[in-house]
This record gives sequence, C-alpha cells and structure tokens, in this order.
Amino acid sequence: MTVISDRPNSAGDDALDVSAAPLSRRPGRWIDGWDPEDHGQWASEGRPIARRNLIFSMTAEFLGFAMLALWGIVTPQLPAAGFGYSADELFWLIALPGLTGAVMRFAYTFTVPVFGGRNWTIVSALLLLIPSIGLAIAVADPTTPFPVMLAIAATAGLGGGNFTSSMVNISFFYPEREKGKALGLNAAGGNLGTAWVQLVVPIVIIGGAGIALERAGLIFVPLCILAALLAWRYMDNLACAKSDLRSFLLASRNGHTWFISFLYIGTFGSFIGYANTFPTLMKTEFPEVTANIVFLGALLGALARPIGGMLSDRFGGARVTIAAFATMALGVLSVITSVRAESFAGFLGSFLVLFIAAGMGNGSTYRMIPAVFQLGVTSHEASLAGRRAAAGCIGIAGAIGSLGGFFIPRVFAGLGIEGGFIAFLAAYVVMSAAVWAVYQRRGSALAQSRI
Repeated sequence: MTVISDRPNSAGDDALDVSAAPLSRRPGRWIDGWDPEDHGQWASEGRPIARRNLIFSMTAEFLGFAMLALWGIVTPQLPAAGFGYSADELFWLIALPGLTGAVMRFAYTFTVPVFGGRNWTIVSALLLLIPSIGLAIAVADPTTPFPVMLAIAATAGLGGGNFTSSMVNISFFYPEREKGKALGLNAAGGNLGTAWVQLVVPIVIIGGAGIALERAGLIFVPLCILAALLAWRYMDNLACAKSDLRSFLLASRNGHTWFISFLYIGTFGSFIGYANTFPTLMKTEFPEVTANIVFLGALLGALARPIGGMLSDRFGGARVTIAAFATMALGVLSVITSVRAESFAGFLGSFLVLFIAAGMGNGSTYRMIPAVFQLGVTSHEASLAGRRAAAGCIGIAGAIGSLGGFFIPRVFAGLGIEGGFIAFLAAYVVMSAAVWAVYQRRGSALAQSRI
C-alpha cells in the first residue's frame, strides 16, 4: 500500500525548488511537517531521513520473512528428532504460517497510521519473539501434541504482517517519483530473509548430540531484540501518516484488483509456497543429498524481483508477467521430468528457474498496478483517485497473493508431488493466457495501453 499525495506529481530535479518546508520534532521521535514532495525539504533533510528509516524498517521485515519460512526448514527435521507426525500433518505445519500470514498482512495495513512507523516496527519485531520462543519450547519435546505444535506454527504468520507494515511505513517517507524504487528495494530486502533462514538454520541446528531443533527458534531472540533496539534508536514516526480507507474501497470496486490479486497468487504465492516446501520436497525425492543448498532458490527469486520491475518499465508489466508464467510452466514440466528420471541436477536446475521466474513475476505484477489504475485518466482529480485505488490494490493483492504459501503445501499434501505440479502447470497456463486475453490480445479494449 502506498500513501497518496494530493499535490501534483513532479519528476523535476530537487534543485528546482529551493524552498523547504520546516520540520519540527516532538518527544518519541515524532516528525511534524513532513512533505517529501517539497523539493527543498527533500534535498536538505528528507532524503537522509527516509533512507535511514528504510534501512531499519527493512531489518524487521527481513526477520519477518525469515520467520514466515522457518517452519519450512524445521518441519522436514521433525521425524529425525523423534516426532511421529504423519505426512499430512507435516504439510499442515508448513502451510499454516502462510494462511495466518495473509491475515496478518490485512491487519498490519492499519498499524502504522495508528501507532507510528517507528513505534510499530519496535512492536512488530518484539512480537516475533512469540513464534521463536514457542518453537524452541515445542520442538525440544517429541511428545508435544500436534494441535499445540500447529498453534505455535500459526503464530509464525506474524512475520507476514511485517512486510505490509514496512511497505506502508516506507511509502509515507518517499515522494511519488522515488516510491517505486524504494518499495522495490524494501520488498527485495525482505524477501532475502527467506534465503537467509534457509542457509543459516540447517547449520545452526546441528549439535554435538544430534539435531538441536530448538536453536532454530532461539537464534531469533537476540536478532528480534536487536531489530527493536535499532528501530527505537534510529527510526522516526511521521505525524502525516494517515490511514486511507478510501483506497481500499476504491480498489475493491474495480475488477482489476481481483484479477491482479489472482495473478499475484501465481507469482508471489509460488515464491513463498515453493520456498517453504522446497526443503521437504528435496528431502523426500533425493534423501541422499545432504548439501545445504535449499536457500539458493529463495535467494535468486528475491534478487530477480527488482529485475522484473525494471524489465516491466521497458517492455510493460503484462508482457513480462506473461513471460514469467510461461517460464514457470516450462520449469514445472522440467521438474516433473527430472523427478521421473531421478535426476537431482535437473530437479535443482528446474526449481531455480521456477524461483527466478516467480521473482520476476512478483516485480512485473506489482508494476502493472499503477499502469492499470491510470487508464483513461484525463485530469488531476482522476489521477489522484487512480493512485488511491492503486494503493488499495497493492494492499489487497499482497495479502491475497501470500495465500500461495498456504495453498501450495496443501496441494502437495492432497495430490502428491507429481499431481501437485500438474495442477500448478495448468494454473500457470491459465494465468498466462488470462493476462494476454485481458491486456495484450489484439482488438481488446486495453491492447493499445502499455500495461
């Protein structure tokens, strides 16, 4: 979600406006008078303040993504640690954080305007202590009942909310002309938390007496406290940060919002869903492989996200999204072929293609949103309404798209690995064709617009 300024957008150079609206500060690191569209203020004080808040807001978001992916790493190790859960129960532990994470994305949308960006970053970082300490306690005892374990896994969804609150917070700090780049960096930085946890946790949980799964939760405790302290020391609250409920109402009445949300399940939902299930799938299909490489997919997917946005700036978001879905469909076909041939090299390479294509699709799908909501705009008032609707669409699509983190593990649990991938292949073909039919088909109402 982005905040919308009533001032006309300007791409002019900061030096063109030498006036600077004054900033005033109150206790609790509250800033009054913030206006990033004021070129003088932005050039003198605004940019350094915004950059500093971006860095430390991203820190809490990074840990949130890591927490959201943590159960995807821990769950495959539970049988070796003495837990007698069924395969279906294991997939539930992987899936549930994705479901609660989607709910938290909606809830966290309104926290920054109510509590302040700095204040909520502190709170959201400390809230991650609940799933981290809960996991450490639960996995230390193989007799932990499955409902208790499931409830603790559900609290990991708090990490999903960190993404939304961070994106909302940073949107208030940057001018319209720089908002896309700032939010893209913020999202990519958060996505890297998925790769980090997949790299670090397998190393940390290895103990002298075997697997020490409780360490997977305990390593978060000092990091969450550190993130909260850094936010307390270096971040700011903006008095101008106000909730824009109208943006959600405008977006909910527009069919493009729900269509793009459907597409985002296929892009971001695939990224987070595959990231969470990749360790289990690899352990199931290739148990002889012990190298710690599962982080590569999430790493490449996170790095590909801004590339997808940049390609969309040049070629249009719809075209890049179509290409992303087509590539994901080919990647799925290759995964199925590799599993049948028992080729680990093919399996790994195919999955990396899936992650890269999904990451690029994340960027291109989000890039479509502002273009779609500026179609037919002929006045400043209509442009403002379009930007508000786009802001609401970003929030709605982000929450709905994250449901892929729930759906993908549950599809694998219900249909098996090959059956699941066949279902995803069909979904990617349908999504690619749908984007073409709505935004690219010759003769369609939107074909002449560069979406």
